[in-house]
Amino acid sequence: MAFDVEGARRVVDRILDDKLEVWRDGAGRADDVLDEATGQLVSPTPDECLVWGGLGAVTPVGRPAITQPVGGAVAVEPPTTDYQAVLPVDVPALGRDDVIRVAGSVRPGGPRDPMLLGRRFRVSDEAVGTYSVVRIVRVQVID
Repeated sequence: MAFDVEGARRVVDRILDDKLEVWRDGAGRADDVLDEATGQLVSPTPDECLVWGGLGAVTPVGRPAITQPVGGAVAVEPPTTDYQAVLPVDVPALGRDDVIRVAGSVRPGGPRDPMLLGRRFRVSDEAVGTYSVVRIVRVQVID
């Protein structure tokens, strides 16, 4: 007997209200050059190609619960630049350093976070989770 995920898919589809684009640098960083004024690696020419475009969501990674460390253990919190992208499960496989751009929003009443419009995020962990209805990847703000 198959598990029916249609109810979960309908709920998830309601939160996927950001227009997202996934871009990939075809040559990787091998052709980038160092801008000595800024210290950043810069592509000599725009060499990214659009891999996917559609609805998804970019949200901050939730903070862990506030608890006392156990026996001197160190609590690890993600950096404040960590976000997660929630994408439909049929998105092509993503790789580290792919770029996700928030191109707009279809949310009635405006975007969930207007400050994310136009921002770009680099995929830092493509294996956070894939479920029956969504794929979740960890991303970090790049601009």
